[in-house]
Amino acid sequence: MTTKQAPNTLQKMGLDSPMALALHLPSRYEDETELLSIGEALVQGRFKSVQTQGVVIRNQVLFRPRRQMVVTIEDQIETLNLRFLNFYPSQQKQMTVGAHIRVRGEVREGFQGSEMVHPTVRAVTPDAPLPTSLTPVYPASAGVSQAAIRKAVTQALRDPSLKDSLAEFLPSSLMNQLLPSNEWPSLQSAITYLHQPPADADTQALLDRTHPAWRRVQFEELLAQQISLKRAHAIRRERHAPSFNKNDELTASLEEGLVKALPFQLTDAQSRVWDEIGEDLSHSFPMNRLLQGDVGSGKTVIAALAAARVIDHGYQAAIMAPTEILAEQHYLKMKEWFEPLGVQIAWLSGSLKAKEKKLAQELIESGVAQLVVGTHALIQENVHFAKLGLAVIDEQHRFGVRQRLEIQQRVGSELFYCHQLMMSATPIPRTLAMTYYADLDVSVIDELPPGRKPIATKVVKASRREEVVHGLQSWLSKGLQAYWVCPLIEESEALQLQTAVESFEELTKALPEFKVGLVHGRLKADEKAAVMAAFKANEIQLLVATTVIEVGVDVPNAALMVIEHAERFGYAQIHQLRGRVGRGSADSVCILMYAEPLSMAAKERLQTLRETSDGFVIAERDLSLRGPGELLGAKQSGDAMLRFVDLQRDAWLIELAQKAAERLLADHADIVERHLERWLGSRAEFLKA
Repeated sequence: MTTKQAPNTLQKMGLDSPMALALHLPSRYEDETELLSIGEALVQGRFKSVQTQGVVIRNQVLFRPRRQMVVTIEDQIETLNLRFLNFYPSQQKQMTVGAHIRVRGEVREGFQGSEMVHPTVRAVTPDAPLPTSLTPVYPASAGVSQAAIRKAVTQALRDPSLKDSLAEFLPSSLMNQLLPSNEWPSLQSAITYLHQPPADADTQALLDRTHPAWRRVQFEELLAQQISLKRAHAIRRERHAPSFNKNDELTASLEEGLVKALPFQLTDAQSRVWDEIGEDLSHSFPMNRLLQGDVGSGKTVIAALAAARVIDHGYQAAIMAPTEILAEQHYLKMKEWFEPLGVQIAWLSGSLKAKEKKLAQELIESGVAQLVVGTHALIQENVHFAKLGLAVIDEQHRFGVRQRLEIQQRVGSELFYCHQLMMSATPIPRTLAMTYYADLDVSVIDELPPGRKPIATKVVKASRREEVVHGLQSWLSKGLQAYWVCPLIEESEALQLQTAVESFEELTKALPEFKVGLVHGRLKADEKAAVMAAFKANEIQLLVATTVIEVGVDVPNAALMVIEHAERFGYAQIHQLRGRVGRGSADSVCILMYAEPLSMAAKERLQTLRETSDGFVIAERDLSLRGPGELLGAKQSGDAMLRFVDLQRDAWLIELAQKAAERLLADHADIVERHLERWLGSRAEFLKA
């Protein structure tokens, strides 16, 4: 099958070549290799899908209680009703009286006896042969039938070009050394097996993706990814970047001035991390480092020190954050630290008026702005840096992969790359670090600054709301402040959740002696800033908010947080929100208030969050729940980075793929190119971010 012959609907799914179709593997299977009599089907079909056949003896369209088609078939001994609540004229024609059909589905008791509802139906002759392999069920998009995909895949597997595309070129010595006790099927036989497994195949192993045929495919895919990451790592070391050594000759260096001006000393963990980053900045190839640390561990000051060193050498530094509220927090902090030292700072965000934006862009392009802070507005087309030496990306997983690549292209006309420091309060699980982040050097601030106290987390039913409000009143009476977080701004009939606006009105009425403020995403930037400033100054004692306060809010006197409908939030969100308290000397509490009934997943999530504040434990649970795409920001690129691998289930394969990648890169450069082309094609660039 050639690309031109592929149906348009299949092309839209990217199934435009024999190779693409061969790698479009089934998501599950149906067993159509066994045919039961109707009598046997009536007994066995109550717990699983079964297949039977017969002649249509009745076809009726009924209108009670709604329009539906009921077809009755018989096999000379028993009869079976088939019920269709949605049907087309073509189906009526297929199942006219006298037609012989084969049906598959589960049997259940209906108003008129045993029946199958919406079974799969095929018109066949009474002696039509049964398939000899399990029937694959493929991932499909709207308007694409399983029959069309199966037909296209079957044609693709017969295509002569596929023999070359799936040729066996990994050295057998390497494969045997990695798994000497296992027999690896060849790639072509593995893929053929997955599309057409025999009737006696281990169906569970196929569904779990632990069958040797799946293992071969998973290994190949992981190997391509590991090779790509290791090559990106090597290529980065060949690129040119400005080298920023600590300048001991400058007695009045900005870096020294900043250290002296800070009202605190760096923790041991911060000092260690700063040494690692300082070492990276001294190299003549671009830094690509991820700085991990829990909320409040002091990542921002490390970013400031890195910026100071770069500015000392006559280059610009940029700090980019995903939300305006976080970016603004960075901007205010940098102004506080750098303006007394004479550094020119520019602010750039989407909400600026055209005139302000143009002025900021001119300051950046001319090089007058030494430090630039902003949102994704920093990577828009009309932003050009004079001499960008360092890009700091905060909460890096909130940006798409393309956006993280783009910041490196903002360095003017000089042929050099800027150093890149990414920061995240969401720790990267080990399996993610081994796969997607293999080209990243990772630093971890594993110590909270002195005075930061652990946060006690309590889980409370929504029925105890009045009790919580009463406790809140006595809390505020001590002169402390609090947050009350809600998931929605306006009423949603579908979810029936308390909203920020409603809660604000209720709490204002319930706590008349205290000032209650409201902040949410639809407020204008200046309105938001005014409310936050009033909260910080203790003019507002209770702040009702949506998740706009998830990152970037620092009010030491706010030591209590109530999260309403906590069952609606994910692991990472609650972990981030909870980190807004515990920043002062008072004992801090986070109350997770939930509505019943609670799903098992929500129950487990709340239990975990109550028991641990360890970001790594939470990140692992989050990975198992959401998959890697969301944690990485890869979903925003539109590309599934690993199609066949489950990072937790298949973790043992990652280490094998890493070893194999090292061997191939060292000894088999020709094989490396062929392998990357087969598995990644144009997607390899995303792995460089």
